[in-house]
Amino acid sequence: MFREIRRKNQLLSLEETIFILEHETSGTLAVLGDDGYPYAVPLSFVYEDSKIYFHCAKTGHKMEAILNDDKVSFCIIAQDHIIPEEYTTYYRSVIVFGKARLLESEEKRHAIEILAKKYSPQDEEGRAKEIEESFNRVAMVEIAIEHMSGKAALELVKGNK
Repeated sequence: MFREIRRKNQLLSLEETIFILEHETSGTLAVLGDDGYPYAVPLSFVYEDSKIYFHCAKTGHKMEAILNDDKVSFCIIAQDHIIPEEYTTYYRSVIVFGKARLLESEEKRHAIEILAKKYSPQDEEGRAKEIEESFNRVAMVEIAIEHMSGKAALELVKGNK
């Protein structure tokens, strides 16, 4: 169903791929937008148990697209170092395919709590206050990962750089 990576010698291990998902702070969500055009938007996220969570407004282009078609992709660029003298880029990236759904009640609370903890780990009291103030006006979305792969520049995979 999903295409395998063409350059298998640049494939990151599952552990390396998950490490990127756990430690990076932003990615780009792609959905099927208006009139069949792709719509890609950068956002903050958190990864847990083969799922990606993010918050957004309850209405708007992104939410309408997800409600119309739950199939999405999500891309993270973990490293992007241009090497002009070699005419190349040393990169690491992850691409995820999955299905998105709007969370409610306890699932929503759990997702917003782990998202807030990722971005403000030291301020438990502040997180709790922010969550209570914004809980009813924010949407939380889960992407259940169906397929993912990580890829790196050949120089990084070989360990030369």
